[in-house]
Amino acid sequence: MKRPQTTIEVEATTVQDAIKKALSVLKAPKKEVKIEVLKEERKGLFGMEGAERARIRATLKESIQK
Repeated sequence: MKRPQTTIEVEATTVQDAIKKALSVLKAPKKEVKIEVLKEERKGLFGMEGAERARIRATLKESIQK
């Protein structure tokens, strides 16, 4: 029987920050997680961060799930 995939969606000011948050929540290294970028961050006026937050979907790879 297949196990259900563990998938979360995370938002942060940058894609890298979102990935770090997801890895922390899943308690897994990056090589054990499939990352899909749903939305890139967009810079605000004068290049300031956070005008639009980045959003990713992180899925724990099935062979790693316990």
